[in-house]
Amino acid sequence: MGMFKELEEDVDDSSKHDGRIRSFPHERGNWSTLVYLEYYPDEEFVELIDVLLTHLQTRRLPMTRVMEFHLSLSQTVVLRHHWISIFVESLKERMTLFDRFYCLSDKVKIYSNQEKTRTFLGLEISVGSNSLLELVKEVDKTMAEFNLKIYHKKPSFHISVAWCLGNVSDKLEKHLQELQDMVDRFENRARILQMYADQVRCKTGNKVFSFPLR
Repeated sequence: MGMFKELEEDVDDSSKHDGRIRSFPHERGNWSTLVYLEYYPDEEFVELIDVLLTHLQTRRLPMTRVMEFHLSLSQTVVLRHHWISIFVESLKERMTLFDRFYCLSDKVKIYSNQEKTRTFLGLEISVGSNSLLELVKEVDKTMAEFNLKIYHKKPSFHISVAWCLGNVSDKLEKHLQELQDMVDRFENRARILQMYADQVRCKTGNKVFSFPLR
């Protein structure tokens, strides 16, 4: 299952599979659009996530691991087809002004989508948030040009790693410290939880555009 069949792995997104609901109706010429950083993890990262999920399984809180990982820089918005080339060009001009940087995602956090139909286990960014905020400011400027929804005023930048149907945030919160302790004790955690931000991507419909950072 690819990331964009699972766009709503991020707290800001919703779709219509396995009981999920769209945040907007599908219409011909409307393209679901997201700006994000893609994350390519080491095998050890996946091992860590599986350790966390096994622990939750023993607590009768089964979750499904995300198969592809990303960090959102925008909410999911509806872009008209004839706007795409202008929208992408605006993003390109803004993103190429930024230098590459590192992030560290090592804080376990629980999220839910806006409709409270899904719950997510995420790793929040603890290092690199300021650089991400600067990127989001520029993404927001492009969104504003098209009267699209800008990002959250106080975003919690994170990589979603697992999900389940329904709102079980309260149940997961009871085990949050246990999960955090497991992350903190995991061998080579600083290395495997590090993310190198070298390009911003925009997924709109079935098209993906990449914007390398300097």
